[in-house]
Amino acid sequence: MKKSLLLCGLLLAMTASFASAAPGTNLRYVNCFGDAGTQNKTFTCTTNTGSNQLVGSFEISADQAATTGIECVVDFAVAGATLPAWWQYVNAGSCRASSLTCNGTISQPLGGANTSRAIIGFAVAAVNAQDLAAGQEYFAFNLLFNNAKSVGTGSCAGCSAGACIVFNSVNAVTNDALVHQKISGATNGTDSNFALWQGGAGASSTRGGTCPSATPTRNRTWSSVKTLYR
Repeated sequence: MKKSLLLCGLLLAMTASFASAAPGTNLRYVNCFGDAGTQNKTFTCTTNTGSNQLVGSFEISADQAATTGIECVVDFAVAGATLPAWWQYVNAGSCRASSLTCNGTISQPLGGANTSRAIIGFAVAAVNAQDLAAGQEYFAFNLLFNNAKSVGTGSCAGCSAGACIVFNSVNAVTNDALVHQKISGATNGTDSNFALWQGGAGASSTRGGTCPSATPTRNRTWSSVKTLYR
């Protein structure tokens, strides 16, 4: 097991915030939802320096002992008919191929011409498993995208477009493939599970229509998730 994954797993268990309202997911800039993270980020697109940190967190519906990993799904929807170059990070030849980072594995299968998806996962050895409690907000990940190529020669179009970023779901699992909890929806029942860029105006997705909507993710076995980190 890679050391970085082990540290992520320990953070998951050690950086719990105060109790939230209901099972679900949260996504905010800078801090966890329970630590007053902000929902919207407005950027002038006049510099290529700096970065933007999204913090994902979650709350499970029932106590779960010996949790060893999580798989998180984050959806991006950007205003316009197609995904602008500024929001293209992964595929070969993408305009900003090195501008999105996270502690996990990132992929971007399209769910509409103006959307992308990140799948983020961490796992620890069974000896480092952690007990999670219902009604408690737990840190899940930091997702960072920088401001490179926002202006000037070689810049990528689309920085000023409104975007909505949805923490679609989290699957908290144990070594026993039959024991897991897949959680989706907002912990506050309304909007804690998504963050906005430039106000989010015009962002829509074929995955569900309007900005906060997201497509349900398919169920995976824990064995299939673990193969991503070997």
